[in-house]
Amino acid sequence: MDIKQLIYLCNLERERHFGRAAEASFVSQPTLSMRLKNLERELGLSLINRSNNFDGFTAEGERVLAWAREIVSVYQGLKLEVESLKHGVNGTLRIGVVPQCGVSLPLLLKMVSDRYPQLDYRVAVLSADQLLEALTSHTVDVGIGFFELATLRELHFQAESLTDNGVELVYHPAHFPQLEEIDRLRIEDIATLPLCLAEPTRYFRRYLDASFREAGITQRVILESTSIFQLLQGVQVGLGCLIAPVGHLLPAMNPDLHYRPLAIAPMARHAAVVIAEPGRATPLSQHFFDEVRRILSES
Repeated sequence: MDIKQLIYLCNLERERHFGRAAEASFVSQPTLSMRLKNLERELGLSLINRSNNFDGFTAEGERVLAWAREIVSVYQGLKLEVESLKHGVNGTLRIGVVPQCGVSLPLLLKMVSDRYPQLDYRVAVLSADQLLEALTSHTVDVGIGFFELATLRELHFQAESLTDNGVELVYHPAHFPQLEEIDRLRIEDIATLPLCLAEPTRYFRRYLDASFREAGITQRVILESTSIFQLLQGVQVGLGCLIAPVGHLLPAMNPDLHYRPLAIAPMARHAAVVIAEPGRATPLSQHFFDEVRRILSES
């Protein structure tokens, strides 16, 4: 058994396809298949369900895969540690982020980059549940999203909470001038407004839906999308209004839009920046986390 075989196994889990896993591993498909079959022979276990195509892992394969993730994560952490010792903090940090989590991620990354200019970022947009799974399986180094703090403690993650600054309504005053006359917006004040909202699978959208139900209001969602860019365009042309966590958007990017606080009950989950426990976090993620903690403490 060698580390490459375990990397191939992890790549197969991520890609769910032999050809794509081979491409991700920078080998031919026959080479990848042969190395994985050699691993099975050495372990004396069938790890992969094979038909004409990849058909998932066996129960034994899932157990081995869990160990493979751990070993590959430690191996990659070792490589990054060596690189940081030789060249300082540099490399690519894998970040999983939940949309509308109360912080402008590019702004945060810019502040970290001022300290670590050689650090690069690869960002994946995930649901809250997908993000926790990605952190657990080490497919992302950093998670930024909504979490139950008790769960994070049980799993021994390091977490830095993001300040909950509430929720705001984003609208174009030329299309919704009536909103300018209301001193303090309540959920009842926007009951009849057309809304541009994220899809229902997102945690923030589920939180909004629950808030409307508790108020006895059926909201009108005129535009629903996974893309914040599409939602903002809908607001810009007057198609509807957007509800977002305060701090998620950069007002300077949309100077024509107005941002008004909306009185609404706080979320049950907490927004946080999360990495693995000390000693198991990669060097890059630990440097990133420590710098984010410093930035948040000074803001």
